[in-house]
Amino acid sequence: MKFINYLGSIAGISIYPMASLLLFTTFFVVASLWAFKADKKMVDHISRIPLDNDDTNAQ
Repeated sequence: MKFINYLGSIAGISIYPMASLLLFTTFFVVASLWAFKADKKMVDHISRIPLDNDDTNAQ
């Protein structure tokens, strides 16, 4: 018996794909809205973090 047959026999299994799609879509929309509405100075500061050569974080 194939794996897909096992999934089809589980009652209420059809809610999981819809829930995961809803979760992904919600996250994508919220992340997109944040990216477009974020303060440009903060985005510029965040984008420069990997390039900073401060020795303050060196151990």
